[in-house]
Amino acid sequence: MRNVSKGFVLSLAFLLLFGCISNEKIIYLQNQEGNTPIEDGDLITYEIPEYKLQYNDIIDVNIQTIEDMMQFGFNNKAAGGSSQMGSVASQSGGDIYYMTGYTVDQNGNIRLPIVGDVKVKDKTLEEARLDIELKLRDYVKSELYVKVKLGGIRYAALGEFRRPGKFVVLQDRMTIFEAIANAGDLTPVAKRDQILLIRQYPEGTKLHRIDLLDRQVVESPFYFIQPNDQLYAEPMKVREIGAGENAAQSIALVISAITAMALILNLIK
Repeated sequence: MRNVSKGFVLSLAFLLLFGCISNEKIIYLQNQEGNTPIEDGDLITYEIPEYKLQYNDIIDVNIQTIEDMMQFGFNNKAAGGSSQMGSVASQSGGDIYYMTGYTVDQNGNIRLPIVGDVKVKDKTLEEARLDIELKLRDYVKSELYVKVKLGGIRYAALGEFRRPGKFVVLQDRMTIFEAIANAGDLTPVAKRDQILLIRQYPEGTKLHRIDLLDRQVVESPFYFIQPNDQLYAEPMKVREIGAGENAAQSIALVISAITAMALILNLIK
């Protein structure tokens, strides 16, 4: 019995030392040693690069003539339907523009009614709008209003998220913390200082490592999520030893293990 008690103490000490996660590993936006501190209330400026359309992007193109505006006003005549689709999409996790929007094909084109193919790949939304309006001028001579928007921000969250998956957020801009919150936040065993961001560029794909514990991330070019980004959170080593997410869970695991061991020893005797 003395050996069992000794084993209990050693196991408990081991899990308390290696199975618990310190606050320093899970608190976001800390002023790390060696970096210029960013104090609360400091103004942080940044430039958001204009997103350039890529293959498989979906854009919403809204075209109105002066006749449409006189009949329906400045609002889109399909606004009611779009609202209903948005409600369904938010509940099902779908994409409201998948059926109604225009997808950029492998050649970098979208295909519009009557107008035909319009090259939009590697162009900003404003550049795409101007090109679409120019093509429409061959068919429409009256006043014309063209609006081009991305069909939301699509991104994926993989690994140690509480709610991993693929998401579509109907916003023009979203921070990495908003993206993480949308996925239910990270689990306590996620490596917050080594988040892997997989980002698509016109010339290919790049992998970036992000430290969410460092307040300097707010000044980085990865603070804002871009369409088609993928976030991967790796687990800490504590996951390998099967310890709990906090001290109470770790102690409960030790007690369960020792109880099972004592029961087995009694049965053997």
